[in-house]
Amino acid sequence: MDDADFMRAAVALARQGLGETAPNPAVGCVIVRDGRVVGRGRTALGGRPHAETAALVMAGAAAFGATAYITLEPCAHQGKTPPCTEALIAAGITRVVVATRDPDPRVNGRGISLLRDSGIQVVEGVGAAAAEAINEGFFSVIRHGRPMVTLKLATTLDGRIATRSGESQWITGEPARRVSHALRGTHDAVMVGVGTVLADDPELTCRICGFRQIPLVRIIVDSHLRTPLDGRLIRSLGRGPIWLLHRDGGDPHRRQAFADLGVRLMELPAAPIGLDIRAGLVAIARAGITRLLVEGGSSLSAALLRADLIDRLAWFTAPLLIGGDGLPAVAGFGVDALPDAKRFVLDGRQIVGADRLAFYRRTV
Repeated sequence: MDDADFMRAAVALARQGLGETAPNPAVGCVIVRDGRVVGRGRTALGGRPHAETAALVMAGAAAFGATAYITLEPCAHQGKTPPCTEALIAAGITRVVVATRDPDPRVNGRGISLLRDSGIQVVEGVGAAAAEAINEGFFSVIRHGRPMVTLKLATTLDGRIATRSGESQWITGEPARRVSHALRGTHDAVMVGVGTVLADDPELTCRICGFRQIPLVRIIVDSHLRTPLDGRLIRSLGRGPIWLLHRDGGDPHRRQAFADLGVRLMELPAAPIGLDIRAGLVAIARAGITRLLVEGGSSLSAALLRADLIDRLAWFTAPLLIGGDGLPAVAGFGVDALPDAKRFVLDGRQIVGADRLAFYRRTV
């Protein structure tokens, strides 16, 4: 095995932490001595301990003279835990292979410099693309002040999410719905608009047994606090936090009722339509969310696209046709000319039961 092989193993470890390490990145570390893996670790639930710490504990004395493969530059600052660079140096690691640098201004190159200054050989860039994709959310918070946003859509062949009467359950089949729950499991939070809450009365939980240990944060965009107090979401508060984004002002009695139940309220400025959705994403990033899955409906999807806030699409297509009087997946958001259309590139696709799933990412 070579550097690329060991880094792939570290990336696989990092991927296991997706959705459960925020606000910290999901990192994997593999320690190798004389061609044999002597330690491995990933960022723990909630972000601590870090991957390097876990791998060093497993390696013990075998870390002396070994190579550490790490998907993200080791931290170089004192936080709630000591810097990982110091731990690597103290353990006697002689070579470190890093996939990508940490853009956090407290780290960004400093960790690598400290390792080199101590006499450790550092190799950069091995497996960089895969490592950067895993921590796209962490990077987005640092660079843009908001989480990475994945818009999930489940539509007919003609792009409809419900019939003209509003019936939408279920357009896709059971295998596709199971994959949808897995998508929830790899994000820190799932967001819907209040229209979806009123129409579908969802729970928005990850219902794959054992898939994740930290409850999914459920976020409702509800300008005027219309979410039913007796709906399934509120009744399921014991299964995970609920955050409610609403416009400034509003009925104080409703606000108090939600607060009394344990709902986290986030008051945001008004916008010409609804609330300031960009400000909403900034607020949830500050609250620790790095990876956000948006599941509609059409008005929320349009608002996010209008503001150019969608990074990825996960688009399920069912072999059905509803017609032009069905509800579109995305409401109008003011595109008059094709050059103004939001453009994405295909990033993968698969067959899921009778349905298709395509992944897209935004063009730079």
